[in-house]
Amino acid sequence: MRVPLSWLAEYVDLPEDITVADLHAALVKVGLEEEAEHGFGVTGPVVVGEVLEFTPEPQSNGKTIRWCSVRVAPEGLPAADGGADVRGIVCGAANFEVGDKVVVTLPGAVLPGPFPIAARKTYGHVSDGMIASARELGLGEEHDGILRLVTLGLDPEVGTDALALLGLDDAAVEVNVTPDRGYAFSVRGIAREYSHSTGAAFRDPAGLPAPIEAGGFPVTVDDAEPIRGRTGASVFVTRVVRGIDATRPTPPWLASRLRLAGVRTISLPVDITNYVMFELGQPIHAYDLEKLSGGITVRRATAGETLETLDGQTRKLSPEDLLITDESGPIGLAGVMGGATTEVSDTTRDVLIEAANFDPVSIARTARRHKLPSEASKRFERGVDPAVAAAAAARVAQLLVDLAGGTLDTLGSDLDESAAPAPIPLPDGFIARLIGVDYLDAEIRAALAEIGARVEDADGGLTVTPPTWRPDIVDAPSLAEEVARLAGYDRIPSVLPVAPPGRGLTRSQKLRRSVAQLLAANGGVEVLAFPFVRKEQNDLFGSPEAGEVPAMRLANPLDGEAPFLRTSLLPGLLEIAHRNRSRGFVDLDLYEVGAVFRPEPGVEYGTGFIPPIAALPAREALAAIEAGIPPQPRHVATLRTGASVPKQVGQEPLAADWRDALTDVQRVGAALRVAIRPVQGTHQAFHPGRTARLVVDGPSGEETVGWAGELLPAVAEAADLPSVVAAAELDLERLLVLADPDAHAVPIRALPAATQDLSLVVPVEVPAAEVLAAVAGGAGDLLEDIRLVDDYRGAGVPEGAKSLTFALRFRAEDRTLTAAEASDAKLAGVAEAAARFGAALRE
Repeated sequence: MRVPLSWLAEYVDLPEDITVADLHAALVKVGLEEEAEHGFGVTGPVVVGEVLEFTPEPQSNGKTIRWCSVRVAPEGLPAADGGADVRGIVCGAANFEVGDKVVVTLPGAVLPGPFPIAARKTYGHVSDGMIASARELGLGEEHDGILRLVTLGLDPEVGTDALALLGLDDAAVEVNVTPDRGYAFSVRGIAREYSHSTGAAFRDPAGLPAPIEAGGFPVTVDDAEPIRGRTGASVFVTRVVRGIDATRPTPPWLASRLRLAGVRTISLPVDITNYVMFELGQPIHAYDLEKLSGGITVRRATAGETLETLDGQTRKLSPEDLLITDESGPIGLAGVMGGATTEVSDTTRDVLIEAANFDPVSIARTARRHKLPSEASKRFERGVDPAVAAAAAARVAQLLVDLAGGTLDTLGSDLDESAAPAPIPLPDGFIARLIGVDYLDAEIRAALAEIGARVEDADGGLTVTPPTWRPDIVDAPSLAEEVARLAGYDRIPSVLPVAPPGRGLTRSQKLRRSVAQLLAANGGVEVLAFPFVRKEQNDLFGSPEAGEVPAMRLANPLDGEAPFLRTSLLPGLLEIAHRNRSRGFVDLDLYEVGAVFRPEPGVEYGTGFIPPIAALPAREALAAIEAGIPPQPRHVATLRTGASVPKQVGQEPLAADWRDALTDVQRVGAALRVAIRPVQGTHQAFHPGRTARLVVDGPSGEETVGWAGELLPAVAEAADLPSVVAAAELDLERLLVLADPDAHAVPIRALPAATQDLSLVVPVEVPAAEVLAAVAGGAGDLLEDIRLVDDYRGAGVPEGAKSLTFALRFRAEDRTLTAAEASDAKLAGVAEAAARFGAALRE
């Protein structure tokens, strides 16, 4: 919303030296957002001049210029720039005559652009200034000739300051109005907010009663299916002004204010309706009374109806559209745009003024349906004061009388079925509990009275009736916000509230954070990938076996080449790795914690049901929507490429490989206190022989919870990555279920340990992890730690076999172990491995 300072000053006291920055600061204090400042970009000296004489001079380029003698100051007195009172000026326009009063920009002036004015030689003369057009002054788009002041109905003295005369010395403040504060889309609303901020005296431009009682013009509201229980039009005021001269020029003060407000001038009647809309926040529409057929009926459109709007477009109407009609049919889209058949033109003599109040939801839907946003719809969809319609219509009528020469008629209407604002109970202490500030009772009453509310005593508190221009105030928290806003946000303490018991992070949230924090603490960088992928990406990563994977296809995807929701996190990590590597980041350690979408085969998702937006859907509707959503388990995935340990002094680089992927898996298991075991596996996206299936022991036996290893070189190459890419992905949702809620840190044992090594010869196809598990199971509780330290295949080992060497550590909780006890436990482990895999001690 743009508000010229001169306009604002009519309704609230402004300091004489106020700047746009000062006004912005005051409005920000009461919650309005600063946007920009606007002006005409014209600085003086710019004066009124009179053409004394001119000589046409044809030029070789076919153009004819006029060498003019122009008086720019009263005879014998210096001009505004200190120079002579008569100037020689070259002008290319031909629409003026001797004796015309014009606008002269003297040397030193600056026009929008910026375009500085100086005495310069042109067409064989020294032009000591410039005679300006309306467009050069920023007053309009007219550029066919210079601006003749007589066309504006002005006959000022020569030498008069033209900036003040035309309103070019004004400036406007622009603020961003939030959707809940539609009243601030007016000079009236901004003046009130400035008064709230500074205490300056406010004069309500809508405070005067309508000057006449009108009647006799038939208006009917026929809204058989009102939206949300409200009729489409609750107020409909009309007034008639006869005998106007629609060709009269718009006064400069009114035109300049509209230009600063961001609206171009059209014609005097239309400019007046726009002026009052900006002034009071009430959209106004003017009809050519002679073009109307009978009275006005407000109704919904019927199937097949059309309407040509003022922009010349013929629009096919929806049964939800609210229309203004007469006996001939539709003549306007209510609250959005009028129709062409009743448009006010230069030949209009009698005008019907309409000031109505329409349902916000209805207007918003119509404006969006027809892609037809307007200044009127912008105000109606946020809520217009229903009590201001009569004053707005009277204001338009008076301006048409004063500026267009019309005569006020008693013909009109005053339909008002608007509901009074409902009183709101405000319990004692409620605002203090909500805001955290102990406001005095007098402060609360004063703040609420200041916004225009009626405050009355009630048992246990107050009863507050909001003003008609604040439809956003509907409950006690809304009132608390107003008190906090007017009392000053700086009084609210910066103290975090104490979370009520039982409302902290859930167990799942804590564990997910632990996983993310542990991966980040070990050098990983968390990323968030787009969840949209191609079908072949889902088929490659969504299943360990080749084949089509069930996936959700979006009806309206952002990218037509990636219309599916992901079933794996790895495609997104690959794209992010590719993008970073293309920018020179070659050593990458990435991870993501996010949802994947896993529709069950044969299940049809999506109900096709779209609930109405005007009210909260019923529980059944919400349940139907929920049932139409596929399972969305959370996964965690990691990806490494380049060097896991960079080259440095005394250290050669270590390339990332499958070991790093398994390390990440171990870290996730440690964070969740879940034992995740890697076993040899095969996956179509992973390198054969360098792929681990990740399993855990669940209630019903061994469960696969993910995959880890190195991606196929072809997959890496397709993503423009090095041939070795280590990756892992785990079903975090399932791991959270399997995580031990009673897990605790393992106590440190104080007694000495006994260490031994063990080398076993087993068939080469037997996985080392399974041999390790067999030895550990056989060794019993005395075994504290076991790890594989060597895998040897060569001389001294039979063909088709391998030698696995394990380091074992034994410890007892209550005594120091003897070597014999440790050896017995080790041999028990050897016996278990021999029974299961035919393992033999290596000599």
